[in-house]
Amino acid sequence: MYELAILARGGVLLTVWAVAAGWPPGRLAGRLRRDGWQRICRGAWAAPGREVDWRLRATALQLLRPELVCSHGTAARLHRIEVLGGDPAPEHLDFTAPPPGRSARGDGIRIHATLFLADGDRSLRRGLRTTTPARTVGDLIRASATREEAVVVADSALARRAVAGVRREALVRYEELAAELAAPRRGAARARTWLRLAEPASGSPAETVARLRMGDADLTPECQPTLRTGDGRPLRPDFLFRAAGLAVEVEGYAFHGTRRAHERDVARFNALQSCPEVHRVLRFTAREVFHRPDRMTATIRAALSL
Repeated sequence: MYELAILARGGVLLTVWAVAAGWPPGRLAGRLRRDGWQRICRGAWAAPGREVDWRLRATALQLLRPELVCSHGTAARLHRIEVLGGDPAPEHLDFTAPPPGRSARGDGIRIHATLFLADGDRSLRRGLRTTTPARTVGDLIRASATREEAVVVADSALARRAVAGVRREALVRYEELAAELAAPRRGAARARTWLRLAEPASGSPAETVARLRMGDADLTPECQPTLRTGDGRPLRPDFLFRAAGLAVEVEGYAFHGTRRAHERDVARFNALQSCPEVHRVLRFTAREVFHRPDRMTATIRAALSL
């Protein structure tokens, strides 16, 4: 019989592998527990000392069921696509699988059965089979309950910005998303309407929601324009009403990555004062954007009327 640790892959051991290597099924579970192995799910165990996080659970499930492809919220997490409200709960996993099979949900796992999963819709990310960025964004927008959810996802995938502290280039091009949403799929028509509202210059989910709320109030600022400070340094305010010389900043470290990033945002407030185009700066917290958008737009409108 092989040592159990030798049989494991990526910190995961399947029961069927151990049995095939000669371990008696009746004694296997007891031996695994005595040696410190942790049960991930039926038929899969984590090596001693390994943290059973969402990635290890996803790895185990894909080893057990090779047809499963990470999708929706789980694929967004793998590609570092931001979603409104932050990452899903660690125990929640989304997969897509081709027929045969049915959509199912249970034990924190949701399986989306679909006829539409071509080879070009799959990729490998951080060791897991996952939908491509374009397919992931398409799935999320088609399934979105609100305009804000959909546009936050599209903005994140189209933008060049830091997500989870990692600076990255745009994951997809607008044309790729348009092509993904062109197929006559459920929710596609509404998704195409929401995609037209995307803005690659958006810097965070809070900025996306602020822009949408301003648009609802017939306020149309420039998004992330490049200005120059008094000493010539480039600076990009979140929004600018150029004719009025009014800059608008959306603050909140929870949506800009870290407290240090939040402190940098506050420091920008002073630097903005030296830009020739800026005569006044308004600052709003992410909480105000999400929970008091009418107050935000009323404050902006009042400032524009001065």
